[in-house]
Amino acid sequence: MVTRDATPAAGEESPLLRDDDRSSGTLRDSQDEDEELADPDKANQYVGTGRGVLICLSVWGLIFLQASNMSGITTTQSKIAEDLDAFASASWFTSAYLIAMSSMSPLTARLAQIFSPRNCIFIASLLFSLGGIVTSQAPNLRVFLLGRAISGMAGAGIMTISFILVLELSGKKRRGLFIGLVNTGFTTGVSLGAVIAGGLLDVTGWRFLFWIQSPLAVIAGVGIFFSIPKTFTSGQKDIGDLSVSQKLAKIDYLGAALLSSTICLFLYGMSFAKILYIPIVVSVALLALFVAVELRFAKDPIIPISVLKSRGALFSCIAQLGIMAARWMVLFYTPAYAIAVLEWSPASAGTILIPTNLGFAVGGVLVGWLHIKRGGSFWLPCVLSYICFAATLLLLASISVPTTAPALYFLTVFLNGLSTGAALNYTLAHLLHLTPPSTHFISTSLLTTFRGFAGSFGSAIGGGLFVRVLKSGLEEGFEKNGGLAGRQNLVRRLLGSPALVRTLEGVEKTVAIFGYTGAFRALFLSGVGLALVMVLVQAGTGWAEPEELLKEQTPREDGGLLGVVEDEEWEEGMERGA
Repeated sequence: MVTRDATPAAGEESPLLRDDDRSSGTLRDSQDEDEELADPDKANQYVGTGRGVLICLSVWGLIFLQASNMSGITTTQSKIAEDLDAFASASWFTSAYLIAMSSMSPLTARLAQIFSPRNCIFIASLLFSLGGIVTSQAPNLRVFLLGRAISGMAGAGIMTISFILVLELSGKKRRGLFIGLVNTGFTTGVSLGAVIAGGLLDVTGWRFLFWIQSPLAVIAGVGIFFSIPKTFTSGQKDIGDLSVSQKLAKIDYLGAALLSSTICLFLYGMSFAKILYIPIVVSVALLALFVAVELRFAKDPIIPISVLKSRGALFSCIAQLGIMAARWMVLFYTPAYAIAVLEWSPASAGTILIPTNLGFAVGGVLVGWLHIKRGGSFWLPCVLSYICFAATLLLLASISVPTTAPALYFLTVFLNGLSTGAALNYTLAHLLHLTPPSTHFISTSLLTTFRGFAGSFGSAIGGGLFVRVLKSGLEEGFEKNGGLAGRQNLVRRLLGSPALVRTLEGVEKTVAIFGYTGAFRALFLSGVGLALVMVLVQAGTGWAEPEELLKEQTPREDGGLLGVVEDEEWEEGMERGA
């Protein structure tokens, strides 16, 4: 919907917004529009060079901390599970973080629009710091998971607002490049976080690794707070004139509660080795209620109706969910493969994430730098990159055996990351093509939500599949080699501690390696099937803009396009010949 002046009617004296202008929430005259048409790199808002550098460094620091917090679990899991006696609940170390992150992303996008990105990302940095403190001081599993959840809530704000900053501070020509750089910060944290955590684990212990992130997050948050101007908005400048109470009144509390509950219950039901159907059924009912509330009752819905009704947005999010769920299987379980099957130390196992995340960064930056230099459709590149991702995952499933040369494994995970980085950048660019610019912030945050949801999906549901296959393989192997009697506790500990394999000998070690190998191959093959389905889903987004989006663009007298209008305005404008 367009923001209107109080006086002249649209189409007579005051022009409607063009596509690029709608995201800033302000009206511009024809001269401004012509200037922006001539300069595709014109941003919605500007900051000075010094502020820009500080924003980039601070945001990059927060993204790095968030990502390293996630990946560090892969190399410290065994020690944490041992200290907290939580072998059977080890998969929740990651799930608690990602469930909180994915369920909070839509709300954080709305809060950023109402209270400004500056305030919201600063609060997110403080919340992340608090989560690190709680996690590091946890005396038991419950407190540990609480700290992980707090950190996940903060992570939702960090990732969502990072993309908002990119959309506001970069023009179309360089937007793909900066999105690639944001993804690079994330993937750098994922790769180095696992390596650093694994290397320092025996020196500092796992508690220090979480504690040290707290002061670093505060420093980065302060840097962002003082580098972003007070006047900076996330596309709705008129909101800045409202009082705090008026801003709070614009939050869709019921919609936020229903959406968060839907995501949490669904992931909770799918996170166990045995699926819990009651939470899943309740989540489906809450989802239907959420859609009804957003469509019929919410005055300021968290997810705009145009986005809810958009096939392109829906299919893009589903495809992102599936492809990233399969990707997280690689990120979470390739270090475990190195520890359990190749018998590497935790520090060495973390290095397996370096090539795959290097590939992720290179893929995202290259397509943003060389190809995504315009607005428009990227349907074919999306589909091709998804197909390449499925192919690399199939290769990974076939070589996850004890005899594979490390160089071949490194090359395979590099190519997997390369295709993923390209796919994510292309998907976002194509989504921006398929949705009205006035909804780009929410569409982007929704895509981020599904990306976080995918992490939960990959860790919780993929973890459940992995544990089931591993448990079955271990029990079957021990039954055939001396019997399972007296080894139940060993099976329980192996389910949560891949590092335990290195301490075993003889037939027990052979059975453990065999069980882990079967579980890894089954996990990656399931990822292949999921990725192939997502190829079809992404293809279903369509090539061109939907008809309703084209209808929202009405011709100007000079032959250009004016922006989003309501149906009544469209009809009136056509009658006037405007």
